[in-house]
Amino acid sequence: MTSAPPPRPPRTRGQVYRQSLWLLTSRDLKVRYTTSFLGYVWTILDPLVMAIIYWFVFTQIVDRTIGEDPYIVFLLAGLLPWMWFNAAVGETTRAFIKDAKLVRSTRIPRTVWVNRIVLSKGIEFVAAIPVIVVFAVLFGAEPTAGVLWLPVAIVLQAALTVGLGLIIAPLVVFFRDLERAVKLILRFLFYGSPIIYGLSDLPGGLDSWAAFNPLAGIISLYRASFFPDQLDARAVIIATLMSLGALVIGLLVFRRMVPAVLKEV
Repeated sequence: MTSAPPPRPPRTRGQVYRQSLWLLTSRDLKVRYTTSFLGYVWTILDPLVMAIIYWFVFTQIVDRTIGEDPYIVFLLAGLLPWMWFNAAVGETTRAFIKDAKLVRSTRIPRTVWVNRIVLSKGIEFVAAIPVIVVFAVLFGAEPTAGVLWLPVAIVLQAALTVGLGLIIAPLVVFFRDLERAVKLILRFLFYGSPIIYGLSDLPGGLDSWAAFNPLAGIISLYRASFFPDQLDARAVIIATLMSLGALVIGLLVFRRMVPAVLKEV
């Protein structure tokens, strides 16, 4: 007579959270790619088209004095992280509103509704990295030891994006106009960040102020993979402090607001 298998130990809260996070993230990715004919191509097409436009303007029309050569690689190293940040922050404005019924009915920590957006957009960012590699090979940009900073850049950007998302997501539930305000701020931030230019291209004194934009230090870490001179230690330190600060503040704000959010959605 065979004995019954021992019962499985109950899953911990952390295991439930990680499983829920991955299920929601994979759902977002499946919806995005299975309903689109081009699928993965859209992940690389958007930043690629933007990079080609700016490359054409600043190399074929305007006498370029910004950035480094090859400029297309310089652009992509700033545009791809920006696309992750822009898409994730933009979508967190609807993190609770879009799935209001699930937010109310599930018992998992509500931070998962922000984290799944950041994670899904982060996966798309990683999936687009081969585009930089292809252009680096075509234009002869050799990787440097600065590529070791890539994981640090990803972690800092994830912390910054999650922190901002945890602040924005609950606030939009009560202030719906904030969704449009965030879009305007992101549009301004694009030109206020060293994406089509580098911190070293800014006139004296302005680079010091620009370094307080946490994206400046993070983008300099990405660019260090091919352009070691773009690494700005001061901007990286500021970005680290601001990213971790945003994460801590976001968690505190989110924790205080989530009970009221659940009553409102």
